[in-house]
Amino acid sequence: MTVMAEPVGFLITWTCYGTWLYGDERGSVDDEHNAYGTPYIPPDKGRVAGLHRRMGHPPFRLTKAARDLVTNTIEEHCRQRGWELLAVNARSNHVHVVVGFAGVAPEMMMGEWKAWSSRRLRERGLAGPGQTVWTRHGSTRYVWKKRDLDPVVAYVVEGQDASRFRDSQRP
Repeated sequence: MTVMAEPVGFLITWTCYGTWLYGDERGSVDDEHNAYGTPYIPPDKGRVAGLHRRMGHPPFRLTKAARDLVTNTIEEHCRQRGWELLAVNARSNHVHVVVGFAGVAPEMMMGEWKAWSSRRLRERGLAGPGQTVWTRHGSTRYVWKKRDLDPVVAYVVEGQDASRFRDSQRP
């Protein structure tokens, strides 16, 4: 019997509502294109246009103030829950978080961050009461080896332009 080790952490990413649709030229994943190593959905401008027409709300983008608020909310939530936050980077159309293994599913972490961030954005008037802020799910990539954490953190911190991270976690 093979016993799987616990992951050392997760790279969790989600997008803002309407900013990265199926068929986007940057690459996207749907139920038929979601197995590891399989190609993304081919770019399809017609599919993207059709999805835009069917959206219930306009696309949501994070302003600088909203990005700062989302970052602070995630940092605070991690402190309260005792989760080891290694890096967070809220961009105008998506959020990346690298967190150490905490004994809970990464989908649960993402759900809590999205819910609390939405609540704070609405409290500050940075999102309307009925505005859809986030896409339905996101990406939860497992990091299995400690040596693989540094490149993941570097991607989130350096490959995304600007971010915050715990200084004690950087070389």
